[in-house]
Amino acid sequence: MTDPGPGLAGRHVLVTGASRGLGRGIAERVASLGATVTLAARDRDALERARDAIETAGGAARVAVLDATEPERVAELVAEAEAAAPLWGCVHSVGGNLTGDSLEYRQEDFDRLLALNVSTTFSVLREVARRLVSRPEGGRLVAIGSQMGSVGYPGRAAYCAAKHAVDGLVKALAVEWAPRRVTVNSVAPTFVETDLTREMLSEPGFRSEVLGRIPAGRLGEIDDVAVAAAFLLGPEAGLITGIVLPVDGGWTAW
Repeated sequence: MTDPGPGLAGRHVLVTGASRGLGRGIAERVASLGATVTLAARDRDALERARDAIETAGGAARVAVLDATEPERVAELVAEAEAAAPLWGCVHSVGGNLTGDSLEYRQEDFDRLLALNVSTTFSVLREVARRLVSRPEGGRLVAIGSQMGSVGYPGRAAYCAAKHAVDGLVKALAVEWAPRRVTVNSVAPTFVETDLTREMLSEPGFRSEVLGRIPAGRLGEIDDVAVAAAFLLGPEAGLITGIVLPVDGGWTAW
């Protein structure tokens, strides 16, 4: 059997949250498979560093500054990306967490977390889907969720609620858009050590407790998540839609 070459060659993929962490890792992986990547996030300097790294490795990328909590800017950015080259798909990697005792948790923080994690997912995926549904080949949409979309955890009521909602949204959109060949899936990682989580995971008691819940015995790595997201964008995943793909070392299999 001959090598089919890069699975995303000639495709154009939007990756949000691409300035660092999981989003940047996903963007780099997608670019390595031949796609041109539009890198979107709020920090232009970090986006430009990510673009430079992709180009140094032989890939192609462009930068687009985005605050995904602003639906009007989401619409503008997707239109600009589409004008540069027709989009094949999107990986939405914007999200965040704020932990705290639910009895003391501020309502405004709860609402803000749902807006950041859930509303941005709907806004971004829908805006890209508007370009894809009329095309005979359709396209691919991937949300980055969390294992916390399948379980509960102390001090994370808002985050668990948000990620459960993301998974439900993905399934509903998948059913709605499947007849038009647009797949919608979620990747649900366990704890991954990034700039955002490193301080939390450096606390020995917490790290030990987390590792005790992962049968594989290790934390996730950025590339674990990037490979899964890239697979769901690729040609092999055409009949896969409406799934939540755990990348969690077995946490949710307990």
